[in-house]
Order: sequence, then structure tokens, then C-alpha cells
Amino acid sequence: MQNFAFHTPATVADAVRAAGEPDSKLIAGGQTLLQAMKLGLIAPGALVDLAGLASLQGIHAAGGTLTIGASTTHAAVATSAQVQQAIPALAALAGQIGDRQVRHRGTLGGSLANNDPAACYPAAVLGLGATVHTDRRTLAAEDFFQGIYTTALAEDELITAVSFPVPERAGWQKFRQPASRFALVGVFVSRGPMGVRVAVTGAGAQGVFRATALEARLATDWSAAALAGVTVPADELNSDLHGSAAYRAALIPVLAARALG
Repeated sequence: MQNFAFHTPATVADAVRAAGEPDSKLIAGGQTLLQAMKLGLIAPGALVDLAGLASLQGIHAAGGTLTIGASTTHAAVATSAQVQQAIPALAALAGQIGDRQVRHRGTLGGSLANNDPAACYPAAVLGLGATVHTDRRTLAAEDFFQGIYTTALAEDELITAVSFPVPERAGWQKFRQPASRFALVGVFVSRGPMGVRVAVTGAGAQGVFRATALEARLATDWSAAALAGVTVPADELNSDLHGSAAYRAALIPVLAARALG
């Protein structure tokens, strides 16, 4: 059994200070960190619990922007009337993450900080051109994601919120791996103040990415028919026992077309 200290900071500043100590790890919902600890993959000397920080929770809509606190759970996003009205596709995405237990414990910020290559939220953040706010700066989606399980965050940097521009249209489709419920391939499409964007999760060898060929077609014709015949190169996609790179490449335009509704 692992021994570790457990900190319950009263403020974001306290959390950042504690996270800066050697061998400390921030914990939000714990859906990834606790499993890694149980498997012996990581043994932090201290955990810094973010669950009690009210400033990291909540959902606010104003001026064409939907802002969600980093510690807001997937279940809260899925059932929020504000999210359902402003960006229904984001509510639908959150409602399909994992199972009920995961949705009631897992958080937006935790998912983004972990940046699992098959996680759903990175597709929404990149697909909507969202901004990630931390305790010290703001990061555009393109600058935040830097590869599998890799982000622009410093070791002691804390996500505080994410701001999503409200799109004119948006959609989400996921072909899930039935055991884990992660995305074998997931596609988020949007048209709005950030232009036309198509973001893909679960398929890329380097994590979430934008499908620029699909974006170019949809920029001229926002319809499923516009994606007929579009191909996605398979050379930089994942290939594993669940599906080959070619299979994932074929799925991407199909799911994008379905996401258009």
C-alpha cells in the first residue's frame, strides 16, 4: 500500500504552491491518477485535492462564450441547461463519456490535463477553438495539446476554466471501444466565430488533431454530401487490435458526415 500526504488547499494559490513540492500530484476526479497508482505505475509523495475549490466549478454563458470551470464534472456539463442551449453537441459529448460513475467523478480539467489520445473533451476543445485558462495564463487549443499525454502545462500549473466560443452549428459522433468506452474514433465538427473546424480524437498517433481536408470541403458546403469522396491519410493514424489505421481513416469522414446531423 502506498503512503502519501493528502492536501486540501483552500485557494488556487495554495493548490499551486502544494503542487510545486517534489513528488506532488494534483487530483481532480482521480479517474486516471488513482488507477495508475493502483497499478503501481506512479507513486506520488503527496496528492493535492482540487475538489473543494468552488472557484474551479460552475458554468457561465455570456457574450457568445460558454465558460466551464475546470473541476466541473462530465455529468454537470451533460445535464446543464446552459450547455444544452449554447452548445448541445458539447452536452451530448459529456453525456457519452465513460459510465455513470466516471461522469459523476471525472472533470473537464482533469481530462484535458491528462490528454489521453482517445479522450472526448480534447476533440471538443480543439473542434470549437476553445481557450484554456490556467492560474497564470491563457492557451489557445492549438497551443495546449502537444502530443499523447502531453500538454503545454508546467508541472505546477493548474487549469482553472475553459472558454468555448458559441458556434452557429456543431456536432459530435463517437465510435467507441465497447469495453473502455473511449473513442476508437471521435469527430467534433463546428461552424462559427472560429471558422469551420473538424477535430478528431482516438485516431491520431500524436493525439487529437484537425482534419483540414474535411474542413476545406465544409467551408464551402456545410453538408454531409460535401464529404463524399474525401479521404484522410492513414500514415499517421493508430493501428491496434481494435482497428487498423486504414479502418480509422475510413471512419473519420463517415463520422464527420453523421455529426452534421
